[in-house]
Order: sequence, then C-alpha cells, then structure tokens
Amino acid sequence: MIKELVYDEAILSTPCEPATAEDADLAQDLIDTLASIDDAVCLAANQIGVTKAVVVYQDDDGAAHVMYNPKVLAGFAAAKVEESCLTHEEPVRVTRFAKIKVSFDELVDGQLKSRRRDYMGWTAQMVQHMVDHCKGKLV
Repeated sequence: MIKELVYDEAILSTPCEPATAEDADLAQDLIDTLASIDDAVCLAANQIGVTKAVVVYQDDDGAAHVMYNPKVLAGFAAAKVEESCLTHEEPVRVTRFAKIKVSFDELVDGQLKSRRRDYMGWTAQMVQHMVDHCKGKLV
C-alpha cells in the first residue's frame, strides 16, 4: 500500500528497532511507496512513519531490493558527496565510501536469512544513506 512520506524529525531521528519476518507487509508498503514517487531510488521505513530497520532500493534495471536490518561492516575510499533526501529539504554534503561490505537480512520463505554483500558506486551510496536513516541520522 502506498504510504505518505513523514517529515517529522522526531520520527526520522529515532533509531529503528530490529525488523522481523513479521514486517513483510511493511516491506511491501516500502516497495509500493517507492514505485509511486518520481525519481526516487531508495526509501527507509521511518520515512513512512515506522521505526523498523527495513529499507528498499532500486537497482539500475529498476528492480526493487529489500534489506532488513542492514549494517555497513566496512567501507573503502571515503569521499565527500552531495546528497538529496525525500524527507529533507536541502541537499547536504556527507562522507560516503565508494565500496562497502554490508550485512543484512533477506526474507526467504517467510524467514529472515542473513546475507553479506559488497556494494560499489551509486548503490553503495544509497545503502549508506538508508543505513543512516535506520540509525536515526538525519541526512
């Protein structure tokens, strides 16, 4: 179901609680909401008012990928970049890594399964942005 974006800093700055397999409906809401927003490429649950660590991003082919409980384990080649955010008015300069190692959970047959993956470039930047949202960091 498409949800309204939340701009309340009290919600956006609250660290997210760990997600569980019972948050599958929330993941679908994120996919639906992301698909409804022109030029949006990623979305975290707190941006629709739910403080759970669930995020979704679109790859270069437009396919949606859901991550539960994402964490950046390591980062390489830090640089300052300018980012925009759906729930923040002005672009900001932040430090992002060009390559990251991430742990996250994926919903498989109704259960969360642990995954690790490397991301590079634009996808790495999106994942770091969403992890910041899960930490309650306003970007």
